[in-house]
Amino acid sequence: MIIDVPEGQDPITYVWGSMVPGIGPAAAGLSLAVYEHTTLGLREFEAARLRIAQINGCVFCLDWRTERDGEKVEDSFAAAVEDWRTTDAFDDRTRLAAEYAERYAIDHHGIDQDFWDRMSAHYTDAEIVELSMCLGSWLAFGRLNHVLGLDATCVLPSPR
Repeated sequence: MIIDVPEGQDPITYVWGSMVPGIGPAAAGLSLAVYEHTTLGLREFEAARLRIAQINGCVFCLDWRTERDGEKVEDSFAAAVEDWRTTDAFDDRTRLAAEYAERYAIDHHGIDQDFWDRMSAHYTDAEIVELSMCLGSWLAFGRLNHVLGLDATCVLPSPR
């Protein structure tokens, strides 16, 4: 970790809250909102989230599995996300979510009309916006935590 955290302080709470009290809690609110208020299915949500985690290299994000109503994706899901182009474990929506995550993170200028046509065939405009906001949150905050070395200590706070 490259940030000096006082003895006895939780690194995430200290960096995201105490160090930047005007920004950190708002950022944490967005980070939690994508989990609490998503309307996306668990598989496409996790495919996109995990692909961003794989690209960012965020240790915590790679280990995390979103749970909904006692359900989580299968143990082999992360490997399928890495192989999103060829895996037979994904339906079209899940594959597109992983592809969009990768393109969003690595080559957003290369997203072309063909891709949007494929997305629009499987996602509503509202779902595309929601997924885009989720991707932005995961890309920004997973990368922030990894770059600052917080990802080895990261624990998501409980919902309010």
